[in-house]
Amino acid sequence: MTVVARRIASSIVMLFAVSVLSFGVLELAPGDFFIEMQIDAHVGSQTVEGLRTQYGLTQSPVVRYVQWLRSFVQGDLGFSLAHRAPVSTVIWTRAANTLLLTVPAMLVTWCLALPLGIWIARHRNRWVDRICGGVTSTLVALPDLLVALLLLLLALRTGLFPTGGMFSPDANELSVGSRLLDLGRHAFLPLCALIATTLPAVVRHVRASVIEAAEAPAVQAARAYGIARTRITSRYVLPLAANPLVSLAGLSIATLLSTSLLIEVVMSWPGLGPLLVEALLAKDVHVVLSASMLASALLVIGNLAADLALYAVDPRIRV
Repeated sequence: MTVVARRIASSIVMLFAVSVLSFGVLELAPGDFFIEMQIDAHVGSQTVEGLRTQYGLTQSPVVRYVQWLRSFVQGDLGFSLAHRAPVSTVIWTRAANTLLLTVPAMLVTWCLALPLGIWIARHRNRWVDRICGGVTSTLVALPDLLVALLLLLLALRTGLFPTGGMFSPDANELSVGSRLLDLGRHAFLPLCALIATTLPAVVRHVRASVIEAAEAPAVQAARAYGIARTRITSRYVLPLAANPLVSLAGLSIATLLSTSLLIEVVMSWPGLGPLLVEALLAKDVHVVLSASMLASALLVIGNLAADLALYAVDPRIRV
């Protein structure tokens, strides 16, 4: 319990640092939400100043941050000036759309990476290993933006999949089954982009961890006793390789989340990515802070879950 409490405390400190940094960067940017209204000749300067006073933008940055932090701790995420609605109403729907991509992408990535990485490790230094190594190295070197654009180009040329949005314009008129099918067609390209950008790196890590575990003395002794290869892999190699792979699973959440924000913008998926870009351009402070905190919280929760899993499976850490 001491370890868990220490990790939770460090996670809270990290989230506090993220909020301070995000707020500070926004304050360094010139202007505020009402700067474009001030340019309009039909709107008087007194009106603009009145709106700034009404929404607390004339107060000092320290006072505004403390007020936001106090309300955030109480569960109030603030008010979105751009959407004219509470931030919680705006952000939770977008967060659910982001999780609708990242959770299946992570499950598919690991379901493919584990058997593929083990299979490549079994064929170490053979032609299969060399070909797969070249393919994964090429995919890792490709920028995420380029992968998303190539998939968009493929969809435009073939016409097999939609190139943006979450539903078709007539989705409300469809039945439940047809609506789910329409959602799957729209989510297919973003999912493929997420999997294509994260799978190669995970496969390489699985291969390296399995090879390192296969060279351990316990595995060499089991092999000398004539135990079957499948039993050696499941009984000895995978438990020894679990430690780095569990840590990698926690880190892959951060990779998937950051990649998802970019792919959502490119492929017009209504998730946190486009919302964050729109809020940054409009300088909608409460939306930016809440989206940043939510993304950071997902990252912290993933790493905390990985640390707790390591604590459970590795007795050396408990000692």
